[in-house]
Amino acid sequence: MKAAIVTLPGDGIGVEVVAEGVKVLEAIGHVYSHTFTFQECLIGGAAIDAAGDPLPEATLAACQAADAVLLGAVGGPKWSDPSAQVRPEQGLLGLRKGLGLYANLRPVRIYPELREASPLKPERLQGVDLVVVRELTGGIYFGPRQEATDAAPVAFDTMLYSADEVRRIARKAFELARLRRGKLTSVDKANVLASSRLWRRVVTEIGHEYPDVALDHMLVDSAAMHLMRRPADFDVLVMENMFGDILTDEASMLAGSMGMLASASIGEGTNGVYEPIHGSAPDIAGKGIANPLATILSAALLLRYSLGLEAEAQAVESAVTAVVTSGVRTPDIAGPGVTPISTAKMGDEVLAAL
Repeated sequence: MKAAIVTLPGDGIGVEVVAEGVKVLEAIGHVYSHTFTFQECLIGGAAIDAAGDPLPEATLAACQAADAVLLGAVGGPKWSDPSAQVRPEQGLLGLRKGLGLYANLRPVRIYPELREASPLKPERLQGVDLVVVRELTGGIYFGPRQEATDAAPVAFDTMLYSADEVRRIARKAFELARLRRGKLTSVDKANVLASSRLWRRVVTEIGHEYPDVALDHMLVDSAAMHLMRRPADFDVLVMENMFGDILTDEASMLAGSMGMLASASIGEGTNGVYEPIHGSAPDIAGKGIANPLATILSAALLLRYSLGLEAEAQAVESAVTAVVTSGVRTPDIAGPGVTPISTAKMGDEVLAAL
């Protein structure tokens, strides 16, 4: 098949890890006789510096015309002033809106060889295999807001959801749960928030369409606790935007490092944005020591969800498993007595396993 892929390295280590993801996709194209073309565009701080805009019109247009997008990370100390009118994160929000990507899928799988990298006791990680489905274009990040000024020292952000927004993300989550172990946990704060009470009512209604999926509801603070206490009990979790942003970072500690977790942002069509859940890590940018496995696993999700290439996606995931099993490590997952390898060398190891 032929596919056009836009790459958005962004800032910090995004540049380094995306390069490894592209290497793997190129190898998949060669092995399976696909023609993948790559177009690199600007986003985030790099785009602000070059064009004064975290999401230039040319970048959005290229992404809209592509079959899929592979993204690195955005942000860094240079653009970290939260009161600035233009910030790197606005590029991400604009990209999600511009492509209609309302569902963020974040799988969390535990590699037995990396249990010691997690701060949790190894026995609590036995059998952990879950996916968080995060609503991506609504909620407090997109609702009406007001910045505080000296003249008016009052600020607010509004968690706003419509029933239709909840319905579509709920259906994505139920469909995914149906393909897995048939369990869905909906996370909200219905004891306090009106938007969460709407969320719970609509998810319950949609649940009647999926009698083969067991649905339960959990308050977000309880979910935060149980992700650490009994993570293996979860199959698929669905939640609003900010809750998903927070809980998926917490869930990354189950795997021992953010450098191991991939994500897929999808909507109604096949185009999507695929990225590691970690940030730009400016403290290690340019040192060649970032873990590229989350980006490589994101490339596998790209193959699966946007291009419909399941065998190729499984080949990438199996290659990563083989590499982890072999014992090679980047610094973030290297235990005592293990000599870590570089970002590029880890990418080469995955290529060799392919």
